[in-house]
This record gives sequence, C-alpha cells and structure tokens, in this order.
Amino acid sequence: MRTGTGRRSLITVAAVSMCGAALGVYVVGCVTSKPSTRAVKSSIGFNNADFYDKDGKFIEEKGKDAVIALMRYHGYSLADVIDKNRGELWVSDYQTGQFTKLGLAARMWKNNEKDKYMLMDLFLLPGQMLPEHWHLADKGNPVKLEGWLIRHGLSHVVGEGEPNLSKDIVIPACHDGGKVTVKCATVATPGVFVPLNKAGAHHWQFGGPEGAVITEVANVHTDSGVRHQDKAMNDYFLGN
Repeated sequence: MRTGTGRRSLITVAAVSMCGAALGVYVVGCVTSKPSTRAVKSSIGFNNADFYDKDGKFIEEKGKDAVIALMRYHGYSLADVIDKNRGELWVSDYQTGQFTKLGLAARMWKNNEKDKYMLMDLFLLPGQMLPEHWHLADKGNPVKLEGWLIRHGLSHVVGEGEPNLSKDIVIPACHDGGKVTVKCATVATPGVFVPLNKAGAHHWQFGGPEGAVITEVANVHTDSGVRHQDKAMNDYFLGN
C-alpha cells in the first residue's frame, strides 16, 4: 500500500442527468456540466432501512438496485451491462444490518485460477466501509496480491504504514466495535492506482461522499483464502 500524503483530494464528478431514483436514493444538486476536478455541490445517499425487510433480513436485490443507481449517478459505462446480468453482481452487508455503513458489492469479470490472474469491479456506497481483511495462500494458489484503480468517486484505501486516517473516516461500531489494526490511508480519486504493499498485508477501504467505482486487479482470488479482522464477519463469510 502506498503511503498516503494525508492531504484531502478534490472529487472528480462525472456528468449525470438523473435527479433522484427509486429505493430511497436521494440526489442533491444534479450535475449537468462537463466533468470537472472542481468540487461541486452534489451528493447521493441511501437510507439503510430500505435494504431490510420487516424481520431485519438484508434484501440483496435492493442492494443491487442501490449499486446500479450509484453506477448511473457516476455515468459508469458498464451500468447497463451489469444491470442486465444482475445475478453476477454480489452484494453483502456481512450480516451486520448496516449495509450503508459496512458492506460491499462486486462484479467478477475474470478469475483465472489456471493462469493466476483476476479482474473485478468493486462498488462502495457513500461512507460505506469494506471491512478489514487479508488473504492466505489457498487451494494451490499463491497469496493474493492486488491493486485498485479508482474509476469514479473517491476511496480511502487503507493498509499498513504510518497512521494518517482522515477525520472524514468513521469506523462503524458494527466493525469489531469500531476498531481496525491498520490506519495508513491513500486518498484515491479517478485515475489513481493503489497497490497493496505486500502479499498478506491487512487492508480495507472507505467510500467517499459520493461513493466509489473501483477496478481491482490481482493474481488470483479464492473466497476461502479471505480472512477478516472482525471474527463475527469472518465466521459469516466462511460459513462457520
């Protein structure tokens, strides 16, 4: 993980034409100008209660609706492709009941275990944390070594190194009581690529005020080789 500067970066906002959406999505200040590196008064948000039924069960299809709305807000070119193939979009709240605070959506484009390469897109809602985790060698595959290219929005990519977390990052209580073990952040905006500093390093991410669309590249991925810092999440993810 590259050592962050600790300085805040302006957000590049893609031009969009939507003004509001279903599923409790709220968009404030529609952006109609050309993409700019200047900060603009625009935001998108989601209501956590909308993602759960009356018994508190996470509704995956509503999670997918929100992620696709996020893609369209940013003008992500593959939004329609992903929407038409919704079964390939993975969303999870890690059984926390707090999807807008902690969760993840991912679309795996290719995971070639034979030749050891992988390409995947990740999607973070505004202020949503991808939990702290790391990777092990698994099923004859090497330890996953990865990097992230920010396509839209902003992500705080966090790993090993000198602590420099921004005050904008609030670790949710549903993540191991609000604790993490690594606190060196790179504030990544569109076009910034952040590599993991070494195989096996702990890492996590935190979506900026407009969320983030991220492309991940790596040697190979296996779910069974993932370990989470939060024991409850780890047990849930591994089916224990």
